[in-house]
Order: sequence, then structure tokens, then C-alpha cells
Amino acid sequence: MLIDWSSEFNTWLTQLEGRASDGDARALAQLDLVNAQLEYLQDLKEPPTDDTPTLRRVRQSGKYLVWRISHPFREGIAIRLIVWFPPDAPPMIVLFANDKAQMGDVFYSSVGSRADQVIAAYLRLTDGGVR
Repeated sequence: MLIDWSSEFNTWLTQLEGRASDGDARALAQLDLVNAQLEYLQDLKEPPTDDTPTLRRVRQSGKYLVWRISHPFREGIAIRLIVWFPPDAPPMIVLFANDKAQMGDVFYSSVGSRADQVIAAYLRLTDGGVR
């Protein structure tokens, strides 16, 4: 499946890559998980219809249904990528990400409104998502 991502995710990923390249062990571990999550998404054949252990609907979604991708337990790290599958066609969009281990459940309380804003900005930049 094709993947695109928002400028917000791009900024976060670039900062993570910078810390990892500076030798930050936590950032290296986080980056490994993010890369594995992106590979998982790329290997999807079609948008999900049901929750799986790795990919689940975000119950706090706002205007748009968004999904979160997680990874197997890793002590002290809980990277979550928030993704949106546009209804008309690929690509899927990675909206934003963070390490939930540092934020706790507060992360999910803002997902709906934050996702709506990022999707609206993405649609404006891509002329309504039309490619």
C-alpha cells in the first residue's frame, strides 16, 4: 500500500532521525520501531475493516476515522503512529506519532481533534486529496 505522511509527521520523524544519528540509544530504539511500523503499513493490501493486535481504530476519532498502529511490548517505549485511510483511494496517510510511554493516556484525548486538523491541512495541500 502506498504511504504518504503529513508535514507534522515528517518534522517528528526528522527530529527522531537526528537524535538517532547523534547516538541517542532511546531514539535508535524508537526509530527501529517506527521503521517496522511503516513496513507493516506498506505491506497492507487494503485498508483495514477490523481491529488487529497491531492496527486498531482510535475510539476517540473526530470527524475522520483514524487508526493507530502499535508494536509488541518494549520496556519504556510505546510508539504510536496515527494513520488515516482516505475513503476514495490510496495512499494511506501517517498523520502524526509520539511515544505514548512518555505521555500516557493523555495522548489519546487529543487524537480526534488533532487528526481532524492534520487531515484538513493535508487535503488543502493536496487539492482535496486528488492526485
